[in-house]
Amino acid sequence: MESAPPPPTPSSVPVVFVDADACPVKEEIYRVAGRYGAQVFVVSNAPFRVPDRPSIKRVLVGDAFDAADDWIAERAAPGSVLITGDILLADRCLKAGAQVVAHNGRPFDLASIGSAIATRAIMADLRAGMDGPGGGPAPFSAADRSRFLQSLDRILGALARK
Repeated sequence: MESAPPPPTPSSVPVVFVDADACPVKEEIYRVAGRYGAQVFVVSNAPFRVPDRPSIKRVLVGDAFDAADDWIAERAAPGSVLITGDILLADRCLKAGAQVVAHNGRPFDLASIGSAIATRAIMADLRAGMDGPGGGPAPFSAADRSRFLQSLDRILGALARK
């Protein structure tokens, strides 16, 4: 296992954390973050290639339950951005002052996270009562990718102007 880089230090450079194991928009993150000079931490349980750039760091955590989530949540702060589909991780990072956007471009905020958590719980209950596999999430679409690019660009642009 790789040793984890030190936690990011506060600076004027935006920091992007990627909950990477199931992230379908990694290439888009690298491209947008590069335009703004953001530091990117790609956090995962499994190794995979990341671009060889000083601004992109791969963080390989152990395979313990929520190891990637814990690494990210411990470092999330105002001025950082989290990319995740994990609603509970989004909640933790929002409470730490980070901005959070889902892979499909939907931003999470303190006003919406409570209903997202409640919906997650309802869906888990519904799945538990089913006699077979459920439908799962909708397929990732080109519109989701476009919405994600717009959301991340808007967030990093706002942070760069601060």
